Amino acid sequence: MARRTRERILETSLAMFNAAGEPNVTTNHIADELGISPGNLYYHFRNKDDIVGQLFARYEQRMDEALTAPQQRLPDLEDVWLQLHLVFECMWDFRFLYRDLVDILARNRTLRLRFGRVLERAAGAARQVLHGLVESGAMRASSSEIEALVESILLIATFWLDYDAVRHGATREQPQRLARGIHQVMLLLAPYLREAERAHLTGLAGAYRA
Repeated sequence: MARRTRERILETSLAMFNAAGEPNVTTNHIADELGISPGNLYYHFRNKDDIVGQLFARYEQRMDEALTAPQQRLPDLEDVWLQLHLVFECMWDFRFLYRDLVDILARNRTLRLRFGRVLERAAGAARQVLHGLVESGAMRASSSEIEALVESILLIATFWLDYDAVRHGATREQPQRLARGIHQVMLLLAPYLREAERAHLTGLAGAYRA
């Protein structure tokens, strides 16, 4: 029973943070939504930062799984598509982190360090995929160009949800918002691909045009 209550607190907190923004949700709001006393909530979590930390651990696990590169073979464009799809879905499911990223990280040094490690992991995964495309002959790019691409990919992905909300409105449906981000990142690669791979990328990216 206690474990189920703890899980309900995390699930409800995530939904409320995503809907209203983490700074706008208190532990009292969460307890009221669940129909439990604040004391019951504090039995499971010391404070709101404890809840955020537990949700961040789940985010880290999801992101780590999403960033897994293919083993024992060189990556291809399908791997780019799959990795971006999984990353953007994870970002959406934990979008409160990105919605209030600067505020959350400014308040919590531990999360700032952990998020920095997530970015480094993402940079390493992107770098591995891009170098693999070069090695397979699908792509032509120097090491400095790859590094610039890695930074551009991380920049767009990290701030995409906020940008898209400002540019197109926060009321857009999830598939549309994610599709535009994936499409934008995939087309960063186009100038560096061979003709056949560029045509293939255009087809893959086109499936995400919204």
